[in-house]
Amino acid sequence: MACLTVSLPTARLHTDVTALLTADELAAIELFEWALDAAPDRDSIDIVVTPYTSATKTLPNLAGVSTTLVQSQSIGWDDVPGSLPAGHTFANATSVHEAATAELAIALTLASQRRLPLYVRQQIESTWRGRFSPSLADRRVMVLGYGGVGRAIAARLVPFEVEIVPVASTARDEDGVHVRGIDELAGLLPTTEILITSLPGNDKTHHIIDDTVLSALPDGALVVNVGRGVLIDPEALAKHTSAGRLRAALDVTDPEPLPADSPLWTDENVLITPHVGGAASSMQPRIARLIVRQIRHLLASEAPENVVFVS
Repeated sequence: MACLTVSLPTARLHTDVTALLTADELAAIELFEWALDAAPDRDSIDIVVTPYTSATKTLPNLAGVSTTLVQSQSIGWDDVPGSLPAGHTFANATSVHEAATAELAIALTLASQRRLPLYVRQQIESTWRGRFSPSLADRRVMVLGYGGVGRAIAARLVPFEVEIVPVASTARDEDGVHVRGIDELAGLLPTTEILITSLPGNDKTHHIIDDTVLSALPDGALVVNVGRGVLIDPEALAKHTSAGRLRAALDVTDPEPLPADSPLWTDENVLITPHVGGAASSMQPRIARLIVRQIRHLLASEAPENVVFVS
């Protein structure tokens, strides 16, 4: 008889998770589909896996449901406390999106440095005109936020022959890397040619990149954001990019979706992608593996991994 119940939001995830479990494990659990889009037909579910892009909209449907673990498919969880009913343990998807988000951070950086948006526009116009562009090599790159995504970004920057300056909330030495503290930020900005941030969104990081920070960057610097849109003051950013003093590459904006009348859309110094850092083929197998690990933790009476919030 099944002793562990697990709800999965999609048929594909159900298939992927099933394929990774042993026959004995499948005999000990019940997997079923539930997208949290309505009240469930039961009042107790051991593991609830939330939908990928609409978790906070559907989390209120957990009211009245007893759970052991609510498993997100996203890393970010800053909007969860306001949506998750009381009595639930919430885990994020650390280990799932770091590689893909870091890939996009590097892609945005390279595209901006080597003027790819300009050449795409020229291609549309059938125009052949080469331009001199800033390199990524030999640049001083600040990685603001040195969690899983920040470390993945820094690792991928190494082959590009840059000087990497990791910055986190507190200074530390980690795996042979000296990480600078946020209290050193002001002194580091004037020589930072590329600033890449992957910080989470919270009260401490809201508009951490404001006009003061942007004004301290040197002319021509590039700001890349793959963290949360609220990290950057959009009005201050638009002031600097529209004047041609700074450039930006943004996978996240404040607000989201970015309003159609935002000046950032038409600013030739800004490259925008629609929050797709984790939306890559690597996600599906990685989230399935994480869910299977959580199942195995609970079957073995072990604590789940990645717990970030208890409501």
